[in-house]
Amino acid sequence: MNVRIATAVALCAVSAFATAQTMSKAEYDAAKERIEMNYKTAKKACDAMKDNAKDVCQEEAKGTERVDKAALEQQYKASPDNARKLEKAKADSAYDIAKEKCEDQTGDAQKVCKADAKAEHERALKAAKGKT
Repeated sequence: MNVRIATAVALCAVSAFATAQTMSKAEYDAAKERIEMNYKTAKKACDAMKDNAKDVCQEEAKGTERVDKAALEQQYKASPDNARKLEKAKADSAYDIAKEKCEDQTGDAQKVCKADAKAEHERALKAAKGKT
């Protein structure tokens, strides 16, 4: 599942920056609808899972949707503000997924995992602010 998410994020980022032309409102609406359908499909695929694997899967689906929507906004209306929002969406999604994965651990290992995830999130947010 992680490979699919990373691939989807990479494709969205590449497509957002590769297109020099602006997107029409119809293209934007179609892309937004496609993102929502992909989210529903990914979330439905999580139903077959159990326990924390299901929670991780659902968080990955939500994260992909957030990042895809932010990338779409950047592609539709490119601006420094939308670029920051895209980077923030990526950082927030990665953080939420990492926190959920930490739930598989217990005790001190879980605390360390969550602390590492938070530190990485803060670094990513700081980097996003510095990019634009």
